[in-house]
Amino acid sequence: MEENSKDKRLDLMVGKKLLYVHGFGSSGASGSAKGLRILLPKATVISPDLPVHPAEAMELLHHICETEKPDLIIGSSMGGMYSEMLYGFDRLLVNPAFQIADTMSEHNMIGRVTFSNPRKDGMKDFLVNKTLQQEFREVSSHCFEKVNKDEQRRVYALYGIHDVLVHTFDLFTEHYTQAIRFNGAHFLNDHALVHCVLPVIQWIDDRQEGRERPILYISLDDTLRKADGKPMETAVKAYQQLSAIYDTYILATVPYNQPDSWGEQVRWVEQWLGVPAYNRLMISSHKNLSYGDYLIDAHDANGADGFMGTHIKFGEDPYKTWEDVMVFFDRLGGQ
Repeated sequence: MEENSKDKRLDLMVGKKLLYVHGFGSSGASGSAKGLRILLPKATVISPDLPVHPAEAMELLHHICETEKPDLIIGSSMGGMYSEMLYGFDRLLVNPAFQIADTMSEHNMIGRVTFSNPRKDGMKDFLVNKTLQQEFREVSSHCFEKVNKDEQRRVYALYGIHDVLVHTFDLFTEHYTQAIRFNGAHFLNDHALVHCVLPVIQWIDDRQEGRERPILYISLDDTLRKADGKPMETAVKAYQQLSAIYDTYILATVPYNQPDSWGEQVRWVEQWLGVPAYNRLMISSHKNLSYGDYLIDAHDANGADGFMGTHIKFGEDPYKTWEDVMVFFDRLGGQ
């Protein structure tokens, strides 16, 4: 696990239960389950081996939900498909395989499959035939049956832009609103757990706890982004660290006669800042009207000089670099 995973988020999900639902051909001993235990040392991570037959898997998951009452469910791939149907719980679906029966055919998954991780029952492999494929088709046909506004609020989905196995982004967004693309593939690695999964866990835990963090605004141009379109030196790392502590937003100014520039700014934020910046980009030509505690901005224009909180003038002493800015926030200790 990456060293920078040891940040303020280690205090998330304190005393809570997290149910991890593994993917096809995996087990409860998956690397993702182990990673979550490292990242969330004060939480209990429940990670069962799922039965091969989908109806039995759903029966087991419903039983665990009834007895353990998890505070959060995270499902990956096949596990994401199962988790969508565990209504009434906060859920995070990672590359959910809602059309898994079709995926089996498209990617030659019919035949003998060896489990990628050890199972407690000692099973080494299993057979995928047309009967099992039809069982998956039947169970997955019940996805989205109980979606309502409350469920839409409780469910996030993460989609890796390099995923070559599952492509259900459009299907998910027909029913839910919180779909986020991330720079990753189908299978989670340590980087994706730290920089993509963990921020979403933070949002969910904050909501559950009614936790309000100090509000921080960061201007996009000349502060996060250089004139050539590349990020300022160490700006991405600084944003990741600050978003773990503060309720962080990005302020962009869009000229009235250049509305198309908004889409370009959205793409830049998604590419460089990733999941922590999801839904955090705001248009503001009057930054003095933005309520918050801190504003990091290289300029005084567009109301920055009238910001009611603390204006940190990026690029000038004592905040000439992002390293200087982080020294200031480290001294604050999250206040």
